[in-house]
Amino acid sequence: MHSTTILATAPQGYDGSGIDGAALTDVVDTAHRAPAWLDGLVSAYSGYGLILFGGLMLLGWWRARRQDAPHAVRALAAPVLTVIAFAGSTLLKQGVHELRPCQSLHVVTLEACPAPGDWSFPSNHATLAAAAAVALWFLSARLGAIASVAALLMAASRVWVGAHYPHDVVAGLAVGAVITLALALPLSRRSQSLAELVTRTPLRPLVAPDRRWVGLEA
Repeated sequence: MHSTTILATAPQGYDGSGIDGAALTDVVDTAHRAPAWLDGLVSAYSGYGLILFGGLMLLGWWRARRQDAPHAVRALAAPVLTVIAFAGSTLLKQGVHELRPCQSLHVVTLEACPAPGDWSFPSNHATLAAAAAVALWFLSARLGAIASVAALLMAASRVWVGAHYPHDVVAGLAVGAVITLALALPLSRRSQSLAELVTRTPLRPLVAPDRRWVGLEA
């Protein structure tokens, strides 16, 4: 069942509907005509799909610590990099103040219309998904590929439920990918030295629980 809460008085902010509002309206209309099971599936993934990325990062860490300490360090850094990307997205969101589609276009969407001040640009969901995907590429090509597909699906789902314009999710994917890549590249180059430091601390079990780490024996 399609439902939303349309605000009687829209908050003051930037109206992004002139960029691709027509495309958003077409997607929302398609969602209204789609089978209820499909809307339910997309809505569930849109709302809870980020749990998948957490699971992939946990799996990546579990596998990495059985390879060597540098891999495990990169795995432990993945959620940290994702949170940093989220912080960057949030700062940008607070700077732009773009109104949600339901507030500018007054369309009925699958996802309830957010409260005033919950801005649209960029999509935090897309940012988190892209950041996690990029971080996972530094652990495993297979996990990175899975996460990349999941990130694109997350971005598409946010438009389907009417939470964001297409340009919001594209920007979110870009912000998450760029910030994470910019931080992961130097971290990856220094993962060996970081691993040496970590294995001398109480955090050592997180990177080398069975002493199966390379080149770091005392």
